[in-house]
Amino acid sequence: MIADEIKIKYIGGPTALFEVGGLSFLTDPTFDPKGSAYPTNIYTLHKLSDPAVKAGELAHIDFVLLSHDHHFDNLDNSGRSSLNEADQVITTPAGAERLGGNAIGLNNWQTIDIPTKDNRILTITGTPCRHGPVGGDRGPVTGFVLNFKGDTTGGVYITGDTVWYEGVEEVSKRFDIQIVVAFLGAAVVKAVGPAHLTMTVAEGVELARHFKNATIIPLHFEGWEHFTESRAEIEAGFKEAGLLSRLKWAN
Repeated sequence: MIADEIKIKYIGGPTALFEVGGLSFLTDPTFDPKGSAYPTNIYTLHKLSDPAVKAGELAHIDFVLLSHDHHFDNLDNSGRSSLNEADQVITTPAGAERLGGNAIGLNNWQTIDIPTKDNRILTITGTPCRHGPVGGDRGPVTGFVLNFKGDTTGGVYITGDTVWYEGVEEVSKRFDIQIVVAFLGAAVVKAVGPAHLTMTVAEGVELARHFKNATIIPLHFEGWEHFTESRAEIEAGFKEAGLLSRLKWAN
C-alpha cells in the first residue's frame, strides 16, 4: 500500500514534499518570505510565515501536484518560478492551459500512470473540489488520489482547496483511503464574502467520519492572514469528536 511507505515533509501553508517509489512530489508551491503581500483588484492576501525551506534548498522535484494556479496562497511568486524546474506539473485543465510548458491538466476522476524508480506504476486520479459555498466557488480546483496500479487499498488523498460537499464524499465511496491530507483552516477572504472557502474544523471531523480508516494530516491551516481556524482549534475539535487519535501533524 502506498500509505505504508509514503514520506511527507511539511514546508508551510499548502506546501509539502512527498516521497514514494523513488519519486518526489511537491504540493502547491509557496516559498515567498513572511510579510509578502499579494494585491488583486478585489482583495490583498498577506503571508504571515516563512517556509521551512526555500525553493532552492530542495533537491530535484519530479512532479508538482498543483491544486490550482490562480490564488497566491497556493502558488506564490517563488513557487511559480520553481515550476519549470520540476519534470511535470499536474493541475486543473484550466491551470495547465494558463501555465503551458510542462503542465498537464486532470479532469475529475481522470487518471494518469507514472512509472516509479522501483519499476512500479503510480496512478494519480483527479478529484472534485468546490472552493467555497454553493454559488460562490472560487475554483476550479483539483484534489488528487495516489495509489499503486492494481492496488485498491491504502490510497493517499490530497483534498486541495475545498469545502465538505458531495464531491468529497464521493471520493470516500470510490477509494479505500488510508491517509487524507486535508486542506483546512476555514479560509475567509472578507472582501469576497463571509463564507469559508476551505474546510472548517467541523467539516474536517465530517471528513474523518467518512474516511473512517484514514489518518488525517492537516495542511493549509496557517501562515496566511485569511485563515480563521488554527492548529489548536483543529485539535480541540477532533478531541471533542473523539477522533484525536486519527489526527497527525506532518513534520
